[in-house]
Amino acid sequence: MLNELHIENLAVIERADIRFAPGLNVLTGETGAGKSIVIDSIGAVLGDRVSREMVRRGAERAVVTATFDLSEEAERFLRDNEIDIEDELILQRRIGSDGKSSCRICGVPVSAAQLKELASALVDIHGQNDGRQLTDERRHLEYLDRFGATAPLISEYSVLYARFCEIKKQIEALRLDEEEKDRLRDRLSYRINELESAELKNGEYDEISSRLSLLRNSEKLTEAIENACALLYDGEENAVSLAQNAEAFAQRAASFAPELEGSVKSIRDAVFSLTDAAEILRDLRDELDFSPEEFDRLETRLALLNRLQRKYNADEEGLITLLGESRQKLDEIDSADETIQKLERELAAARTGLLNKARQLSEARKAAAIELQKRIVSELRDLSMPSVRFAVEFSSVVNEDGFNAKGCDNVRFIMSANAGEELGRISRIASGGELSRIMLAMKNVFAENDPIPTMIFDEIDSGVSGVAAQRIGEKLYSVSLGKQVMCVTHLPQIAAMADNHFVIAKTERDGRTYTNVTMLDRQGRSQEIARLYGGDHITPLTLANAEEQLAACEKYKSAKNG
Repeated sequence: MLNELHIENLAVIERADIRFAPGLNVLTGETGAGKSIVIDSIGAVLGDRVSREMVRRGAERAVVTATFDLSEEAERFLRDNEIDIEDELILQRRIGSDGKSSCRICGVPVSAAQLKELASALVDIHGQNDGRQLTDERRHLEYLDRFGATAPLISEYSVLYARFCEIKKQIEALRLDEEEKDRLRDRLSYRINELESAELKNGEYDEISSRLSLLRNSEKLTEAIENACALLYDGEENAVSLAQNAEAFAQRAASFAPELEGSVKSIRDAVFSLTDAAEILRDLRDELDFSPEEFDRLETRLALLNRLQRKYNADEEGLITLLGESRQKLDEIDSADETIQKLERELAAARTGLLNKARQLSEARKAAAIELQKRIVSELRDLSMPSVRFAVEFSSVVNEDGFNAKGCDNVRFIMSANAGEELGRISRIASGGELSRIMLAMKNVFAENDPIPTMIFDEIDSGVSGVAAQRIGEKLYSVSLGKQVMCVTHLPQIAAMADNHFVIAKTERDGRTYTNVTMLDRQGRSQEIARLYGGDHITPLTLANAEEQLAACEKYKSAKNG
């Protein structure tokens, strides 16, 4: 429920603090006084689009703050978005004179999209032109599904429909024309032959690069190994012989001085190490077999690998992967007919399952339509449309499949507002006042299963007067018994039904326009309702009419509350 609304520097409202309450909250005032600005401010704090023109002239920014009771949906949103939960939910929107805006939820900066997501679970605003939505037959199925609570069936249907579309897409991709198929086959065959003839091996590139580096430095390598071997073992005076002689002399010395045994062992170990090193060098020297033919062969091979890598923009591993993928694609093309046949069998099975689910959905919709027709007619008769007939007209989806993303039904609402008239499209039959009442009837029906706690009606009384206005007031009050309802109105019959009545008045001071919002007491309500009846010329008679209207509404509300 919306508890408080704080407005600063929004259009002609310099500052306003409005405390709303449960039940039916009504806002009245002269045309242009700023009633719709209050609704616009609520829309702004709920994430609607804003502009710099909304900021009061001369102000740096406009600020709207709204305080709501915490609901289950709101708590879930706050947890999901890691916003600390406080005792109450506080939303704020700031609009700069440059047109930029910022949003906060419980003090935490959020995007307008996040604000709008949360707002969808808090408030349902029905604007002056929303009744025209009824003339958009594309939305009638949406209204019916909402009333019939068919969301679980729609979800199941959507999963099947997505799979059906995916199979169709695969079949279409395989059904290339023969000319395109031949071109693709030639490209793949050439690529496969080129890569296969290269006999690619993982790690070969690095091995060849290393071997070529060795071959390029073969003379220096051979010379270094020869010199090392000569110094270690092959020369007349070599390290191994010298170390062996040193070991013999040290062994003789150790026979006289036992403490030299450690030195003897160290020299012996050195002899072994030097001998091992010499043998490794000699083995490598003996294995060295450098030839110009090998160098040319390796350079040619490396050039081929480099060319393929540049051509296909892939490294060695990527070329091997590309070869595998190309073989697979060629196999798919060659076996496309067989694959298509398999997919067509899957598509037929998917179509059968989808049609079955579409029929289930259609049956649920038709059952809901019967109930919706009864409820809407009942509501409209309560709203002074005694001869109204309302029906949900079904027709089949016409395409090659017999269904689309929403099922197998096309739906539109048709009605007859007067006795003796044929049922027809709402857009051609309903007047502005009738559209308002039909939308109110639908809102009232839908509200029973709608968790949104607050409903706002901005001039729902458009095109309505007399008894119809009285019935709309009674209907709004009925809705307010289960939800908080706010209503902007020009009609005394609706204003008199309010639990809380606010008047919005415009004044001029020092050459500037100001709008004030005031909650009325009983006497103030009587004065305002008298103004709605008779304009500025309030007489004892109009005051008496206002008092009589208030008394009648109080009696109605008392009876309604049991």
